[in-house]
Amino acid sequence: MTAVAMTTDYDRVKDVKEFDEARIGVKGLSDSGITTIPRIFIHSPENLPASKSPSSYDGIPVIDLSGINDAVHGRPQIIQKVKEAAKEWGFFQLINHGVPLTAINDTISAFKSFHAEPLESRAKHYVREELRGVTYTSNNDLYRSKAASWHDYVQVWRAPEAAPVDEIPAAFREEVVAWDGHATEVAERVAEMLAEGLGLHGGKFKELGCLETRIWVGVYYPYCPQPDLTVGLSHHTDPGALTVLVQNEVGGLQVKHGEEWVDVKPIKGALIVNVGDFLQIISNDEYKSVQHRVLANANKEPRISIVEFFNIANGDGSKRYGPIPELLSPEKPALYRTFTKQEFDQNFYSKGLDSKSLIEKLRVEG
Repeated sequence: MTAVAMTTDYDRVKDVKEFDEARIGVKGLSDSGITTIPRIFIHSPENLPASKSPSSYDGIPVIDLSGINDAVHGRPQIIQKVKEAAKEWGFFQLINHGVPLTAINDTISAFKSFHAEPLESRAKHYVREELRGVTYTSNNDLYRSKAASWHDYVQVWRAPEAAPVDEIPAAFREEVVAWDGHATEVAERVAEMLAEGLGLHGGKFKELGCLETRIWVGVYYPYCPQPDLTVGLSHHTDPGALTVLVQNEVGGLQVKHGEEWVDVKPIKGALIVNVGDFLQIISNDEYKSVQHRVLANANKEPRISIVEFFNIANGDGSKRYGPIPELLSPEKPALYRTFTKQEFDQNFYSKGLDSKSLIEKLRVEG
């Protein structure tokens, strides 16, 4: 039982529709000065973070890329660290990655400035369209989830079909285009290291099309007056191949490692990279996607994250994906059946955020 009375006549669909059609987002609710959150955001107790207890871990692995071009003393050691982090944690932070700190700061500041605009100005951009173009809304799975999360977001498709630049809000238009370039360079470099870590040639994942779809997402987590009743983002795994993320200095991101939830502590200028379900499947479990979540923001300062998702493109629909043959042997048989991109998309867009549902569907019973 939550602080809000659980009445049998509650019409969630109606409340969700009213909230969405108001086009104010979570930011609008927060700015209004409410002291209790609407019921559509209240999660059942089993889905809420348990009371905070100290973690056994200080954070996720932090990998310094400053020696990556040293073929003898640097690169092999860095590749090994990336491989171990992707296998054991599914997440790692990169420092000395080559992306200028000014580019990071400019992108975060520009996205923040958009949310500082008057509500009427932001509302003109409010639209719910997941599969193309530009989306500004609250919760991409608002109509599919059992409970909404305390965040708003902007999604901009960058490839294979880029959204028209003039559809991107002017406040962060230039920064989206610039960040897409930086994130792509980082993703390609990481993909090379991950491939080499498996004994494959460095271009293998790019050759398979793992980076062909690129989606830029900015997530805004405003102050929440009742952070113990909701979450910033529900626990889930990313469905694609790779994710590159940068966050501001307001924490809240947590990664599940074993049975513990570990805080991803903000490091100024660091980039966070994580493995998605698709990469776990084609690597035949050599790399792991892991659950992560964001706590509801109890700080007056908003939490901001800029995310770029990398995945395969649609193709003609006939291409099938599965564990990479070079990684298989009698001792290491395929753990997954093959699948199409259409099957992949249908699994993601038919429900709210979740963890490893595609992996569970495709895993071969042994």
